[in-house]
Amino acid sequence: MSESSDYKKIISLVSQHEKWFSESLPLVASENVASRGVREVLSSDLGQRYAEGWPGERVYAGCKYIDQIELSAIDLAKRLFKAEFVDVRPVSGACANLAVYSAISDPGDTLMALSIPNGGHVSAAKKEFSGTAGLVHGLQIEYFAFDKASMNIDVDESKKKLRALRAEGRRLKIVMFGGSLLLFPQPVRELSEVVREIGAVPCYDAAHVAGLIAGGQFQDPLREGAHLMTFSTHKTLFGPQGGAIVAKAEYGDSIKKAVFPGTSSNHHLHNVAAKAMTFAEFLKYGKAYASDVTKNAVVLAERLSELGENVVGENMGFTKSHQVALDVTRYGDGGSVEKKLESMNIIANRQLLPGDLAAGRHYTNPGGVRLGVSELTRLGMKKNDMQEVAEILHLALRTEKVAEVKKRVLSLRKSHQKVHYSFKTSAAYFYAQTGAKSVSSS
Repeated sequence: MSESSDYKKIISLVSQHEKWFSESLPLVASENVASRGVREVLSSDLGQRYAEGWPGERVYAGCKYIDQIELSAIDLAKRLFKAEFVDVRPVSGACANLAVYSAISDPGDTLMALSIPNGGHVSAAKKEFSGTAGLVHGLQIEYFAFDKASMNIDVDESKKKLRALRAEGRRLKIVMFGGSLLLFPQPVRELSEVVREIGAVPCYDAAHVAGLIAGGQFQDPLREGAHLMTFSTHKTLFGPQGGAIVAKAEYGDSIKKAVFPGTSSNHHLHNVAAKAMTFAEFLKYGKAYASDVTKNAVVLAERLSELGENVVGENMGFTKSHQVALDVTRYGDGGSVEKKLESMNIIANRQLLPGDLAAGRHYTNPGGVRLGVSELTRLGMKKNDMQEVAEILHLALRTEKVAEVKKRVLSLRKSHQKVHYSFKTSAAYFYAQTGAKSVSSS
C-alpha cells in the first residue's frame, strides 16, 4: 500500500508540474522544451549504463552501440559549429567550464570574465562568491571593463587592463567571453589578438546563445578568435540538460583528460543520445528557429518599451539575443516581482543589473528581471503572440488581479501546446495528459 501511495504521489506531482507549465508563460532564458524524440531517448536503457573514457577507450564493456551514439553526437556537433574538436561528455555548462579551466590553467592563475552584475556567470566568479572558477579550481578573477550604456565590454579599457595585468606579472591564462545576461554580441574579434599577445587563451561561454550561434543569428566566436567555446545543450539549443565543449584541435588531448578522469566519471549516456538527437534537429530546423527567436525577442522588448516599461539596452535596440532585461525597481525589486509573476503563471527570473551592488541590491533583491523567448518560440509563438505576451506582462506588473492575468495567460496558451522545429510534432508537456491515466491504471 505504501509503495502504491508513494508512486501515485510522485506521478501526480510530475503531472501537476507539466499541467502548470502548459498553462503558463515559460520565460526563463536558461530553459527550453525538448521534443518527443529527445525525451524518448532520454528515457532509454542508456540512463542505466556506464562508459567512462573516450569512445573506443572505455573503462567499461558493453559500449559498442554507446560508442557509435557518442561518435555520432561528436560528428553532428562538428558540423553544427564548424569545429575541429568536440567533447559532448560534460554533464552541464558549468562542468564544461571547469574542464576548460582544468585543461589550460593551474590554481593561482588568473581568469578574466564579466562580473555577475554585468552579465557574468557564477561559474566564472570569485571564491568569495562561491564561484566555480575561484572555489573549485582556485583561479584569481579579474573583470572586463564594462560600458553600461552599450551593455557590453568596453574594448579600449579592457585592452588597457589586460596589458596592465601582464605588466604586473599576473599569470593571466584565460579570458572568458560570453556570460549569463547576454543581450548583444561581444567584441571577441576586437580583443582576441590582445588576449593572445599577453599569453592568455580566448574562450567563450556560449551557454545561453549556442543555438543562436549554430543558427547563424548571433556571432561566431570560433571564427572571431576564440580558441575554445563551452555551452549548455538546453537553452537556445533545445536539448537535454547537459554541456559540451568545441575547440581548436590543438586543445583536444587536454580537454579529453580534463573531462575524464579530471572532472567526471560516467557522463550520463542517455543525455549523450539526446544531445545527438538535438544536434540533428538543429541542423535541419535551427536556422529558422534561431531567426524566429531573435525576431520575437525584439518584438517583446519593443512592445514592453512602448507600454512604458524600463527595458534595458534601448539605445542599442534592446537585444540581439533571446533575452530581454527589465529594470523593475519602480515595482520594488526583482525578487518580489519574480514571485508576483509566478503567482500569475508567468515564469521568469530575477536578474542583477549593472549598478545593483553599488545601490545596495543583492542577488535575492536585484533591480532586474530577465525574460527569454526560447521556449515560447518553440511552442510556435510569433510576432502577434509576443505583443500579447508584452501586454500580459505589463498588466501583471501593474495589477494585483491575479485571476485576470491568469485568464489571459491561459487564453494565449490554449493554441500553443505543441513542439515546433522538430522531427516529431507532439504535445510539449505530454506527461500532463498521460500522467493521470497512468495513476488510474496502476
